[in-house]
Amino acid sequence: MITVNGGPLSLEQQRSGKVGAVAIGRNEGERLRLCLESLRKDPAITHVVYVDSGSTDDSVAMAEAKGVAVVHLDLSQKFTAARARNAGWRLLVRKNPEIEFIQFVDGDCEVVEGWVSAGRDALMGDRELAAVCGRRRERFPEYSLYNKLCDLEWDTPVGEVRACGGDALIRTEALLRVDGYREDLIAGEEPEMCYRMRQLGYRIRRIQHEMTLHDANISSPSQWYQRTKRAGHAYAEWVALHGSESERMGVKQTASNLVWGLGVPTAIGAAVVGIGPWTATVTGVVAYAYLLRKSYVQARTRRPHEDALLQAASWVAGKVPEAHGAIKFAVTRALGKQSRLVEYK
Repeated sequence: MITVNGGPLSLEQQRSGKVGAVAIGRNEGERLRLCLESLRKDPAITHVVYVDSGSTDDSVAMAEAKGVAVVHLDLSQKFTAARARNAGWRLLVRKNPEIEFIQFVDGDCEVVEGWVSAGRDALMGDRELAAVCGRRRERFPEYSLYNKLCDLEWDTPVGEVRACGGDALIRTEALLRVDGYREDLIAGEEPEMCYRMRQLGYRIRRIQHEMTLHDANISSPSQWYQRTKRAGHAYAEWVALHGSESERMGVKQTASNLVWGLGVPTAIGAAVVGIGPWTATVTGVVAYAYLLRKSYVQARTRRPHEDALLQAASWVAGKVPEAHGAIKFAVTRALGKQSRLVEYK
């Protein structure tokens, strides 16, 4: 029996078809305004909660002016997006236990008109679905090379998938059964939660529908590096949690990152002394050319030539910051400390 605050939900409550929404953010300004307006004007959404993580702009006042319930995250505790999402959906369900589905969205995203209804129809048509997601697009892909890469990253195949991202429509029942997101994860909390949902027999699906417009606002190599390092950290966290289980979550990605982002550069550096700089350099170029070609072939199955080459190059270049993230996690864990949030904005 599914419960909220110790009380059972009736079958009617579990199948109400009602949708609530949770947005999270900090100092998102105009992006947050667009986000909240897209949620408030959607006729499929009955209640909206905004979780603020210590904004110093007018985010809270803006949300309150739009009639949105606001949660102020206690900043004396370590902040994570997972913790913010949990605070939001738990308040939403506690006050409105009849809500069957919850739309999660980051405060820098605008929900596309019609998405929530389409996602709800998919969930109502298949009780085994825990979550659905659609196409997240970058609002300004032409703004920078890094924004373009984000847009390519989010263009993934439709159908059954292992996980969704931060923007997704999720069944309340499934959230309750897994007790939401793991609050100690600084990144990658969505795939980890989806993994636990799938272990209970649920499925995740990406449907052919526009979902959100995102404003990454990445303009510098350092921002890209931090964002990519965070991904490597997430892979390593998955290994620590579920790497020994049958799916070996995060193992392949972390192994590849450590080989190409740490092992090969170290070997090339050592070879400079052993076989000389020229030979070592040529060997390194050949090795990474091989990886680039392999990555390009993979990307080319879904992309035109220029996009496939750009994405492949980013995958190869990303091995170093991803390895950095994995090492950072391993060292922090070995010292018995908690990982700190890796931010790129």
